[in-house]
Amino acid sequence: MGTPALARVSLEALLREPDFQLLAVVTQPDRPKGRQLKLQPSPVKEVAVRANLPVLQPAKAREENFIAELHRLQPDLVAVAAHGQILPRSILEIPRFGCLNVHTSLLPKYRGAAPIQWAILNGDPETGVTIMKMDAGLDTGDILTQRATPIQPTDNAQTLHDRLAQLGAELLVQTIPAYVAGTTQPRPQPAEGVSHAPKLKKEDGRIDWSLPAGVIVNRIRAFTPWPGAFTFLPTQPQPQLLKIWDGELVTQSGPPGEILRADKSGILVGCGQQSLRIVTLQREGGRRMSASEFLAGHRLKAGETFIIHL
Repeated sequence: MGTPALARVSLEALLREPDFQLLAVVTQPDRPKGRQLKLQPSPVKEVAVRANLPVLQPAKAREENFIAELHRLQPDLVAVAAHGQILPRSILEIPRFGCLNVHTSLLPKYRGAAPIQWAILNGDPETGVTIMKMDAGLDTGDILTQRATPIQPTDNAQTLHDRLAQLGAELLVQTIPAYVAGTTQPRPQPAEGVSHAPKLKKEDGRIDWSLPAGVIVNRIRAFTPWPGAFTFLPTQPQPQLLKIWDGELVTQSGPPGEILRADKSGILVGCGQQSLRIVTLQREGGRRMSASEFLAGHRLKAGETFIIHL
């Protein structure tokens, strides 16, 4: 069970294992995408179709027909990765070995929808993946195995996602045989260290220049590629949105939101503490470009100020 690219990596890993027999794949319904809003299959469905696997696409996990189909299939185990819904007990109790979930944090830290982004937001030195036996709560089930990985200063949410997707897939295929054989036993999550990673909203990406520059750098990294870190220039007839793709902390200080320098080295902006050098950015409706490319067609000068609050 799963939908996005992270789940696709786990499905591909399971398909490569000759000892596993996959009965069916469960994923979210096709969604409209693109300018013409054509229905597009999920990354998981694309892999399942190529592998000639039956695909189930219930809108809700609690649908009676879907649950009846799972009873008919009688799987020994259900593997779940980024499915996007809490499974009811009526599903969790169907497979005799239960449902195992690939979660992209070291539980009990960062239960919830956006563990990768929150680990970067909070400046954590490492994160990892957990293979968990699911229960009816939100990422509260017993831990089977875990594996850690450092968060590099150059990581953003996309690069860390890709690494954790691969790490989780590898750990899943290693964990299943040991768990089924009884050599790996579930253990309850510790009561200490519980934290949550709520789902992100588009508005979360707006840069508050009164924050320290180091915090803003982490927000840019955490919100790349979505929802994207963005700010506004006070242009007429309406403010111009600029998406910031990459930035660096600079020790120089200046008033929050004020452009301190704009040249081929970047666009230096004052923050609550220190300053941020914008390295790569994108004008709304335009392409991503370096700061020097942007300045060649958009004149900015020291003293201009980005909008802190609309």
